[in-house]
Amino acid sequence: MSDKNRKAMGRGLDAILGSPETDITSKDISGNYVVGAVAEIDINLIETNPFQPRTEFDETALNELAASIKEQGVIQPVTVRKLGYNKYQLISGERRLRASKLAGLSKIPVFIRVANDEQMLELALIENIHRENLNAIEVAISYQRLIAECNMTQEEVSEKVGKSRSAVANFLRLLKLPPEVQIAIRDGHITMGHARALINVEDKEQQLKLLQQIIEEEMSVRETEELAEKAKDAGKDKKEKRQTNFLPENFKSKIKTLSQVLNTKVKVNRSLTGKGSLVIDFKDEAEFDRIMELFNKK
Repeated sequence: MSDKNRKAMGRGLDAILGSPETDITSKDISGNYVVGAVAEIDINLIETNPFQPRTEFDETALNELAASIKEQGVIQPVTVRKLGYNKYQLISGERRLRASKLAGLSKIPVFIRVANDEQMLELALIENIHRENLNAIEVAISYQRLIAECNMTQEEVSEKVGKSRSAVANFLRLLKLPPEVQIAIRDGHITMGHARALINVEDKEQQLKLLQQIIEEEMSVRETEELAEKAKDAGKDKKEKRQTNFLPENFKSKIKTLSQVLNTKVKVNRSLTGKGSLVIDFKDEAEFDRIMELFNKK
């Protein structure tokens, strides 16, 4: 990443380490904790992560986690970065932090580390991706943000999240689908398997028709793949048909003249590339012989 881009990220690592007052490479500047250590700190000293990609938290699940924390405590520490004296910012573990507050905890175990703004975003996105209840669109958006905002390639994303490059590419392709299809994935009306079948249908209107049919008939992924394949073939035939019979005006007049000379119907199929075919109608063998006789005279 270039120096220009790094500075554009805002409060970066250089800015933190550049001042003696915020030097946290050797020890925590509160004087208590070494960076990298797991320690308990005042829960109110932790501010939320501004790069958190997750905006909705299930209240029932949070209350259940809070009840568990009351009984057993926080099993897995949250991860924070040190910003200044008695000032920490959450990197990952917002659900645990929220539940701990609901449980009435005054302190929480934390893992303290150094991270700049770009790393904060990257870590938050990667943690978000590893959530078990994440839908395919949320995963795809997180992959896209890693690429767009952290300047990663698909290969780098695959290494970071522990997925194959093809798997990452398949998720990203979902974002090319119409919004209606993406919403259906998000809301659980169709699976990623259904969506991947729809991707192969180029026509948007056809995709939406198939989406409605899939939901109404509760079609399986296999049935959807077969349906999409038929729609794809039909669309291809339609496209090829549009590309044929592209006849300039001079062709039309010549076809009319040839039809008059042969005294039968003449049809010309011509593609946009200029290739084509000439079709001459005849009703029986006698008429065929008559037409051939006219060619022989020429």
